Parts: sequence; C-alpha cells; structure tokens
Amino acid sequence: MIDGKRVLIILPAWNEQDGLPGVLKEIRTTLPGVDTLVVDDGSTDRTSAVAAEFGSPVAQLPYNLGVGGAMRLGYRYAFLHGYDVAIQVDSDGQHDPAYVPVMLEKLKEADLVIGARFAGQGDYTVRGPRKWAMSLLSVVLSRITRTKLTDTTSGFRASNKQLIEFFAQWYPVEYLGDTIESMVGAARCGFVVRQVPVAMRERTTGTPSASPIKATVYLGRAGLVLLLAMIRRMPKHLKALAPRRAGSGRVLTGQ
Repeated sequence: MIDGKRVLIILPAWNEQDGLPGVLKEIRTTLPGVDTLVVDDGSTDRTSAVAAEFGSPVAQLPYNLGVGGAMRLGYRYAFLHGYDVAIQVDSDGQHDPAYVPVMLEKLKEADLVIGARFAGQGDYTVRGPRKWAMSLLSVVLSRITRTKLTDTTSGFRASNKQLIEFFAQWYPVEYLGDTIESMVGAARCGFVVRQVPVAMRERTTGTPSASPIKATVYLGRAGLVLLLAMIRRMPKHLKALAPRRAGSGRVLTGQ
C-alpha cells in the first residue's frame, strides 16, 4: 500500500532465475508497501521456484508467450485482486524501483505513465535503425496521445485502476503489442498517457539484441505494428472504461 493505494508490481520473467533474487530484494527494500507478481513465461530454468523462495506469488504460463502474454495475465491478476495500480518492471534489473513514487505521482493526471529513457536522465543510448524506429514511433505516438513522448517502447510503465480493467479485457500479445499497440489502443479509447524521465541501468542477466540486421528488422516490424494498431477496430465497451476528465470531454473520477 502506498498513499492509500494497493500497488502491484508485475515482473514478466523468462529464464530469469539469476536476476530475480536481486530484483525482488531491491523492490522489497525500496518499496516495502507494494506487492509483487512474477509471471513465469514458460521458463525452462528455476524462475518460478526462485521467485517463490524469495516470497513472491507466481503465475506460471505453460509456454513462452512473450512479454505481451505475460502482462495480459498480470493485468488480469491485478484486476481480479482489486489493485489500484499495476506497474510493469523487467526482471533483468534494468528498471530502478526508486522511480515508482514519481510514476505514482504522475498517475494523478494520467492513466498510463511511461518511464522514459530518453527524457534527460541517465546515459542510455541506441544507434542506427533501432534509433530511427524509436524516433519515428515517438513522433507518431506523441501526436496520437497528444503529449510529448520520447520512449514509446519502454517496458517500465504504470497503469491506474481503470486501465488495469481495460488491459484485463484487452491486451495484445503479438510482437511489440505490449508497448506500441497497447499504448495506441488505450489512447484511441480515451485514456491519458504521460511520461516521466528515468535512468535505465545495465541489465544483470540476458543479452540485448543490437546487431544492425536485427535493428533493421525491428524498424520494419515496428512500422507494421503501428499500422495495425491504427486500423484495428476497438470494441465500444472498452471506450466506456476511460475516466472522464475536464477539458478533454471527460471528467476525472479518481483511480
């Protein structure tokens, strides 16, 4: 519980037995009032056992579905257990839980808060086609969400209660669905998106995919995902879940 709100940190994890102990310890030390849920995304190592040993509830998928599938299960858990806020934190140690209070403060004026890597804090950089793709996505998604966004593919994000319900009913599991398409879908249904600057740390486990070929493929696939997100029809009942706010045709009803 933080400021009277029940906060759940969702950690999608695929073969993260080495990184999870440190991440869970840091969350417990930095944010003693929050709960955690590790979603084991079909791991073949001891991810589930390690998470349980360190005191976290675990939801285990039988097959590897990717981050989108893991987060969809995490949002359904958060909705069914009545959480006010759900925060996605990677299990590789890149996301610093010390930024969570800043994200919670920003949620007072938004439904979805992105922890942005390229907004003035830290020295995280990308180059080549991957940078081009991220820049293009930031320009397009800034127009869609009507706010300046600099890091639309960040997996460090916080959702309020209304958006938890929205994502519990609709959350794309395809490639980049957990970042680009989920944000576009939420914005098209009237949810407010904002970002806060964060410093990204080096991952403690795993290897980043940064070869020029992979980056070029990423550029093409990101454009395709964005196109599909823009043309996909959103169910009408989902639009009714967005809180109404003054000045935008909607009035804030709280979290």
